[in-house]
Amino acid sequence: IVVDDGSIDNSREVILSYGTRIHPLFKINEGQASALNVGFCSCEGEIVIFLDADDRLRPDLARHLVEIFQKSPDTAKVQYRLAVIDAQGNPTGVTKPVGHLPLRSGNIQKYTFTAPFDLAWMPTSANAFSVKILRQIWPIPTHKYGTAGADWYLVHLTPLFGPVVFLDRIGGEYRIHEANNYESNLLNLKQIRQTICYMESTLACIKEVALRQNFVLPYPDILAVSYIANKLISFKLEPALHPVEGETLRQLWCDGLKATFRRFDVSIIMKVMFVGWFSVMVLAPRWLAWPIAEVFLIPAKRNRLNRLLGGLHAAS
Repeated sequence: IVVDDGSIDNSREVILSYGTRIHPLFKINEGQASALNVGFCSCEGEIVIFLDADDRLRPDLARHLVEIFQKSPDTAKVQYRLAVIDAQGNPTGVTKPVGHLPLRSGNIQKYTFTAPFDLAWMPTSANAFSVKILRQIWPIPTHKYGTAGADWYLVHLTPLFGPVVFLDRIGGEYRIHEANNYESNLLNLKQIRQTICYMESTLACIKEVALRQNFVLPYPDILAVSYIANKLISFKLEPALHPVEGETLRQLWCDGLKATFRRFDVSIIMKVMFVGWFSVMVLAPRWLAWPIAEVFLIPAKRNRLNRLLGGLHAAS
């Protein structure tokens, strides 16, 4: 199934050239969430992958996915690694997720209710979802996830309904080019503000599902170190444009500490490092806070430190 969300280039001609080998759907441009909603309505299988136009899948991936779902039919989703390629399709030698992050499988509902955004999660093309699970959260709310960001909804809500499998093999290629929304080695405050909005929307959806399904939340509020860190960076570096009203540096620092000590999957050393980062970020002058923010958000800025961080996560 190929959904064309109002392309203005020659995509329509290319799509039609495939004839009956694919099922084309042409619509006006309304954004990613709308395109996924339309495509999903035409799905008739039991497993679905939402493949971004930039990316590719390996030819043997479907076989491995079918084997996993047949062996564990209650699986909500399967994630797999992606090899990064450049705009011309050449491998860069980088894979997603970055090597120091642990790959979690099994029941990760506790992670979702405690620190949903701190767990390694994959972009849209690196997820295979159970259709029966998706039907429980469909449709994607387009008013919250319009132009992009629908993967936040899909990736973080599906683990509430079943176990997750992280397939430790490369299942496809993730293309990096100048138009990527979330791939840069530079700090982008506009992007950070958009990320905060997606996080806010996703947290609201998680709470709605929890209420509907009578799930018991471990805490009255859902936090995450990365969630508070993004808000602190936004407020510290460009307070006039910060997307959440009424917040203060003191409140964000307190929330950062609270989120840190709720993390049950990292060592005390990493918790101390998180506390140190939040404290330094609050106290630093703005010119110094910028590189401190980059060290937190951009793995390439940490170099060898990433190996140390990898050893500070608890075993799965």
